[in-house]
Amino acid sequence: MATDTPSLDGSPFAVVDFWAPWCGPCRAFAPVFAGAARRHPDLLFAKVNTEEQHELAAHFHIRSIPTLMIFRDNFIVFAQPGALSAGALEDVLAAAHTLDMDAVRREASAQESAATATRA
Repeated sequence: MATDTPSLDGSPFAVVDFWAPWCGPCRAFAPVFAGAARRHPDLLFAKVNTEEQHELAAHFHIRSIPTLMIFRDNFIVFAQPGALSAGALEDVLAAAHTLDMDAVRREASAQESAATATRA
């Protein structure tokens, strides 16, 4: 799914944690997320407080927190609610890093064409 927003902070690879201060699993995931950010200084890591950023949370259809999203070249390549372990987060980051973005673009284009044809 391509986003309507320009690349997050100009970054070709961004990892976003949607969270809230009252959320226990969010607080448990925070050090895992911070650790990954320290291990991957070349990636943009961002946190979105859903209590303060209602419109942004609604735009990305956040229904459960924490929710982790990974963006590559303005495409959402991973979105999953729930707190991940450090190992699981590293696995997800590695998988997102090795994605063939040309294939992702072709698939997105095909889906967009199919949706346009259905509406016509």
